[in-house]
Amino acid sequence: MNYKTILASLTALVMAATSSFAQDSHKSGPFQGAKANKGFVTHTTANGKSTLTLSDDFDPHWQVVDSNGKTYLLDRLMTKDQKVKKSIVVPEYVPDIAKVQMWCAFAETNLGEAAFEHPVK
Repeated sequence: MNYKTILASLTALVMAATSSFAQDSHKSGPFQGAKANKGFVTHTTANGKSTLTLSDDFDPHWQVVDSNGKTYLLDRLMTKDQKVKKSIVVPEYVPDIAKVQMWCAFAETNLGEAAFEHPVK
């Protein structure tokens, strides 16, 4: 076997193993809106905590909408030392998540949103 074939086989094996461990993981569709048309959110549950992780190509405030349409403004994406907080633990009072929005509090506008196929808990 040549090097590329071995590398491709190992990559496929690692991806298959990773997906079997991440059984409680969901990826949203792409953000869509007037200001954002890229990026996505991944939802995972570990140790009883529901966590959202933003893809590498997006930035501002976390906001989620539950399946009843109630909106929850959670936190800024940038920390005080200008680091991007790409993951956030969803508070227990949020019953489920139908979609994630990137919200600009300054402009009071939805920059874009990404929906899950089915609400996640």
